[in-house]
Amino acid sequence: MARRAGGQGRFALTAAGGDYEHALGVRLDAGAQFLLRPAERRAVGPYGGLGLAFVGSEGARGASYLTALLGVEAGPGARAGWYVELGLGGGVRLAAGRRFRRFPAWWQR
Repeated sequence: MARRAGGQGRFALTAAGGDYEHALGVRLDAGAQFLLRPAERRAVGPYGGLGLAFVGSEGARGASYLTALLGVEAGPGARAGWYVELGLGGGVRLAAGRRFRRFPAWWQR
């Protein structure tokens, strides 16, 4: 989930689950991102960001990390598009997905 405050900045929160020291774990990320071409509607727009992450699971001591990421997204100024990002901090993170500027009508039913 992300919020564009206007201009070239965006604040993002990410939650993910997976294996952490052989137990079900969680990773929580919070960061600030800088979009190089925020109004672009058709071409790909690159972005970068810095933030903090917490990783932990039941029965294991959690850890906090400084994070950095680089990414590209299709049409940052458009209503929807895809994105791909590479992040560092507590390991390497690769993410890909679809983003919506607003929730689509079918989601709200």
